[in-house]
Amino acid sequence: MISMGGSSRQSLAALRSALDSSLKGASSGDCSHLSSDLFSSLGALESSAGLRRALTDPARDVAAKSNLVSDLFKSVLKGPALALLTQAAGLRWSSPSDFADAIEQLAVEAESAAANSENKLDSLLDELFAFAKSLVENPDLRSALTNSGDTLARKIDLTKSIFGAKFGSHTISLITQIVSGRSGRSIEKTLSAHIHAVTARRNRVNAFISTAIPLTDAQQEKLAASLTKKIGQAVHLNINIEPSVIGGISVRFGDEIIDGTIKNRLAEASRTLVS
Repeated sequence: MISMGGSSRQSLAALRSALDSSLKGASSGDCSHLSSDLFSSLGALESSAGLRRALTDPARDVAAKSNLVSDLFKSVLKGPALALLTQAAGLRWSSPSDFADAIEQLAVEAESAAANSENKLDSLLDELFAFAKSLVENPDLRSALTNSGDTLARKIDLTKSIFGAKFGSHTISLITQIVSGRSGRSIEKTLSAHIHAVTARRNRVNAFISTAIPLTDAQQEKLAASLTKKIGQAVHLNINIEPSVIGGISVRFGDEIIDGTIKNRLAEASRTLVS
């Protein structure tokens, strides 16, 4: 997980909400294209410290930053990616590196959304962990993938030759970006950042349900359909039977909690009486 300052965390939260809106109803291909565009913009940010500073300078006018993004990227980025990058430039960041880290997280989450639309999000995470294990167990592989004297094309070809038949296309896309690397960051740290971002996306589309009694199949289908309609992506239910809630259900997904349990209603009534 990449550590960020307070302003950056708030800005990242705003961008993730904007990403959710961009992903609503998007096909797997659309999500992957958005991811690719965001990774492309990340490459430009990585190659120019001056650009990162210009887009995160709090003294610089927001309109000027938006114009700079438009001038540099409007011919190479599609609408959703350009809109996210423009919004990011208008937010406050604790450091220029946080800006780049946020774009990276959005790119990984967009590819994760593509996997989720095909019901392959858990597989994506499992395969990233398998790749991490391979790096630990095979020092020669790690050395080959991090050899500064070799070309990136050869490293990517090696990656695909070893893992192409084992992993899904979404995993290969992310591993290609991991092998491409980030300036001043180890392959392990980049891999960790990607695993964190995939986990963050999985948590966003997994709903955790607390109920006193088991839900029927029909109730589960209705609840899943309602939550899917709300966020525009397939939602997976994780149901926990908790007799202590007495009745009703509590739903937690992403940053939202909907608590309709009798236990919560009694607690609210008690607080009202005390006040």
